[in-house]
Amino acid sequence: MTLLSRYVLKSFYRLLLLALTAFVGIFLLIDFFERIDDFLEHGARGSLYFLYLLNNFPIATFQVIPLAILLAAFGTIGGLARSNELTAIRSGGISIWRIILPLIRAAVLLTLISLAANEYLIPLNQKNINYINRVEMQGKVEIYYKSDHIWFREGNRIFNIRHSLPDEGLLKEVTIFEFDDSFHLIERKDSPQARFDSGAWIFENLATRRFDPKSGMIIESHIFPEKKLQLAKKPEDFIETLYKTEQMGFFELRSLIEKLQGEGYDARRYKVDMHSRLAHPFACLTMAILGIPFALRKGRGASLSLGVTLSVAIGIIFYLLQATLMALGYASVIPPFAAAWSAVLLFTLIGLWLLLSTRN
Repeated sequence: MTLLSRYVLKSFYRLLLLALTAFVGIFLLIDFFERIDDFLEHGARGSLYFLYLLNNFPIATFQVIPLAILLAAFGTIGGLARSNELTAIRSGGISIWRIILPLIRAAVLLTLISLAANEYLIPLNQKNINYINRVEMQGKVEIYYKSDHIWFREGNRIFNIRHSLPDEGLLKEVTIFEFDDSFHLIERKDSPQARFDSGAWIFENLATRRFDPKSGMIIESHIFPEKKLQLAKKPEDFIETLYKTEQMGFFELRSLIEKLQGEGYDARRYKVDMHSRLAHPFACLTMAILGIPFALRKGRGASLSLGVTLSVAIGIIFYLLQATLMALGYASVIPPFAAAWSAVLLFTLIGLWLLLSTRN
């Protein structure tokens, strides 16, 4: 690494750290004040506050890092321009492309780190946060969801659901295991579908088998065309389980999509979220490409306050556009790939056009 690259990167990483500290601090502060009522209402112990913030910190960091990169890239080039160092470097025969290359490489590195975090770290943090919210604070029975199965327990019964369609009030391929106090299996119920009707679950073609708790032999079996069973959960209780895509990485989502499509289910929502796992990290590179030409065009007028204003304005526009496109993707108005990538590609093309049109 040349002396020039080290000098540019030193300024870039210093500004990046400052920007991240400010943006993450604001993010966590706003989120904490939005959640504080829930903590107080449920009488959460002090350690839960700490665990919540600890798990929310990586999420906040990788959520705002594109904006921090935009500000750092703008501030680095703007700082060189204000101090006339940019002019001095270029007068030595060094092209503008040679000056900005270390910033592009740093943005690529941060993109790769963000990709890894979205795949492995962020899903784990989201699981921990949901566990704190649902189980530790609200005391709800946790529903375990692993790719293609939902597991939960109510009293002496354990439920296994292949797939849930909460919007339609349906549960697919339901199996209920009932145990005695010694945890011996005494009954098993199987139903291809359960529907929620008039405040109760109706199980269709329900096959029941009773077992002798000592020998495990079947002692009684019946098939009911329709049978009402008591189940404490309602369709809305499965919405959070079904749509916990924030707890899943790219490869886990891809595996789930393949299984759902193979079973004939609509996996569009999951496709949109799967593509977004890749699109959002690439916003790091996009923001670097955007920040550099803005600083070059402003020259000595590229102040830090202007960089903050620019970062916030571009960030608001980018995330509003991204949210709108994602909603259109969920609604099947546009393809999943376009919903996740359009904003990133559009802003990247704008940044490249500004960069290429900037006079050398």
